[in-house]
Parts: sequence; C-alpha cells; structure tokens
Amino acid sequence: MQVILLQRVAKLGQMGEVVNVKDGYARNYLLPQGKALRANEGNIKSFEARKAQLEAQNLETKKEADAVGAKLDGQTFVVIRSASDAGALYGSVTTRDAADAATAAGFTVNRAQVVLDRPIKDLGLHTVSVVLHPEVTVKVTLNVARSPEEAELQASGKSIQDLAAEAEAAADFEIAELFDDMGSAASEDA
Repeated sequence: MQVILLQRVAKLGQMGEVVNVKDGYARNYLLPQGKALRANEGNIKSFEARKAQLEAQNLETKKEADAVGAKLDGQTFVVIRSASDAGALYGSVTTRDAADAATAAGFTVNRAQVVLDRPIKDLGLHTVSVVLHPEVTVKVTLNVARSPEEAELQASGKSIQDLAAEAEAAADFEIAELFDDMGSAASEDA
C-alpha cells in the first residue's frame, strides 16, 4: 500500500514522502496513529494544501522536544527492585518503570517514548533511549538497585558483584586470622 507520511517515521522516511508499506503496517499502525494517509489523488492534494501548516507544527514540537531533551539527556533515575544475592532481578524493569522513575523526578515521559534495547533483568546501571520526537532521541541511565544506599554505591562506580567479592574476601580474611590466633594459642599451651 502506498501512503504519504505526515511525520518522520524511523527507518521509513521523512514527512511528505510517498512510500510503499505492507498493508497491515499501514492499516494497524500508520493510519490509526495519524502518521500517514493513503496515497490517492484527493489525499495528495489535501496534503499539499496542509504541508506548510504540518511543517510549522512539526518544527514547533521539535523545538519543545529539544528543550526537554537538553534537560533530560544524561539524567540518572533510580529504580528500586528486589533481587538475588548474585544481582539477578525477580522479574524485570519495564518501560513503565522507566517512565514512572522519570515522572517522579519531575519529567513528563510516557512509557511509549521509552525504548529498551533488551530486557533489564539484573542490578546495575543501564542506558535507555527516550524518543521525545521522531527527530529527537536522548539517552538516560537507569540505576537498578535493591536499596537507595546500594544505588548510591553503584552511582559511585562500584558494582554489586564487586561489593559482594569485597565482603567475601573480608570474611575469609577474618576467618583466617581467627584460625591463626587459635593455632598460635594451641602452640603456646603445648
């Protein structure tokens, strides 16, 4: 099916282009979302008449998205989740969790704007994309931790696995010292 794009669509084209897409993609996504019109003579004429208005509206929304994006880009949001000792989450962090964390920090982010490259299923710092406008995408960091204190430690650069290894090494050292002390006490008794 041929459609006229009313806005930029990633991996498809710019506003005003006539492109061929699969019928289902056009019927189920592009047309209901208002991102395209069927490419027939009447729609092409009406698009040409509205083109200047659409471009001005697109430019205005892009400026707003740029302003919000400048503030949002590089921000870090903390998401508290329960996890195993090894750092594996019980469940996963979703786009809704990321949007809620950004909203709690004072930004207006919709879960449809958040793009996860892969599911977040472990503790740590994860980079996530936020699409504010078809032409404006920013990166934010999600700090997934079990507690706010753990989130601060992760933000300072330590991973949960490093902290667990340090705690285990300290415990092993204390046990070794205890046995050394017991060994020296036994040799003094003899």
